[in-house]
Amino acid sequence: MKTIYLECNMGAAGDMLMSALYEICDQKEWFLHKMNTVFAPYHIALSPESAVSCGISGIHMKVTVNGTEEVSLDVKAEHAHHTHAESPDASGAREVSDPAKDGHSHTHTTYAAVCEEITSLDLPAEVKEDALAIYRLLGEAEAKVHDTTLEQIHFHEVGTLDALADVVGCALLIRTIAPEQILASPLHVGNGFVKCAHGVLPVPAPATAELLRGIPFYTGSVTGELLTPTGAAILHYYVLRYLPMPTMTASEIGYGIGSKDFGIANCVRAFLGDTASYLAAEEEPYSCDDTILSISCNIDDMTGEALGLATEIFMAAGALDVFTIPIQMKKNRPGILLTCLCEMEEREKFTGLFFLHTSTRGVRYQVFERAKLESTFETRKTSYGNIRIKKSSGYGIQKEKAEFEDLKSVVLKNHCALSLNEVEKSLH
Repeated sequence: MKTIYLECNMGAAGDMLMSALYEICDQKEWFLHKMNTVFAPYHIALSPESAVSCGISGIHMKVTVNGTEEVSLDVKAEHAHHTHAESPDASGAREVSDPAKDGHSHTHTTYAAVCEEITSLDLPAEVKEDALAIYRLLGEAEAKVHDTTLEQIHFHEVGTLDALADVVGCALLIRTIAPEQILASPLHVGNGFVKCAHGVLPVPAPATAELLRGIPFYTGSVTGELLTPTGAAILHYYVLRYLPMPTMTASEIGYGIGSKDFGIANCVRAFLGDTASYLAAEEEPYSCDDTILSISCNIDDMTGEALGLATEIFMAAGALDVFTIPIQMKKNRPGILLTCLCEMEEREKFTGLFFLHTSTRGVRYQVFERAKLESTFETRKTSYGNIRIKKSSGYGIQKEKAEFEDLKSVVLKNHCALSLNEVEKSLH
């Protein structure tokens, strides 16, 4: 299966993704001519420049507006409380630090205006559809963060013209390369603070965090914004699965070099090639799958009653599941492995519950991809009353099971004169 695998060990910005995709595209001259022709009325120009990061050579796609490329600035933690500068755009790598000096001013663009601009571009309909969908993701994330509607939001960073070029450029490259699927690594988002139109915000920026729902990511030790809103939206739209690099035979490898220097190779790496057939065999849309967080710790100094209470509290707080496993700890002490499964966005809540209701001084995190069947309920009338049935389907499978509590209720109401088997037979 023709596959693009995006290695995002240093996050991703719109221009970095475009640069990496450009390197693996076999129609480079056509792409540049098309983009520069389409965006000429906006005084936007694209030019691929050779770049090096930690000795690794790649491409930095320089996007200029009226001849100027914007650059961004991360914020050191000790200065975060008193810094008030203007904003990096959605490609995450650029900022106008002083509009009076460079002749730029920041664009406050409505969602409708961006859609109108995209629709008017002389590009294939499917490219414009992809770009519109990416901006809708960005708009919905911004609306959620600012507690407003899609129609009322005003883009700051993600409304600038060079960000528009990043989104459209990635859409055109992907349609040109035409992969059957796009996969990516879990996303490194960085940490610290970043300047934006609303002030100084923590990394990942709020809009980026919204776009990461259901996607495996981590902060790491690099200080700075590695994953930007535009990068997150592009990945959110195109990537089918986030996983370590699968078995594949690569024909092309591209390096999209970022403009920041972290002392670590700052690039997105794109692999184009064929993957093993098992990755293609999905009968159901991937939307039926998700990722969950596992939080666990080892305990050897709590009573069974106290551990039982902790598990009850976790379940009452909305945990997907809680379980314990007997283990042998250091100094040959018997202990318990306590594990809680929860939604990704509930990490902080359950971490706090672990520290409050158990004796542990530290917890461990693991992210798991989960395949699950879709479930629905129906109620069936029987001679003993109504009994709920849980029906599950997906991946070519269909199954059903009566709710145990309903069966139990019938047995108890009949003073235990009926067996569970007799009640279950009444369902048929």
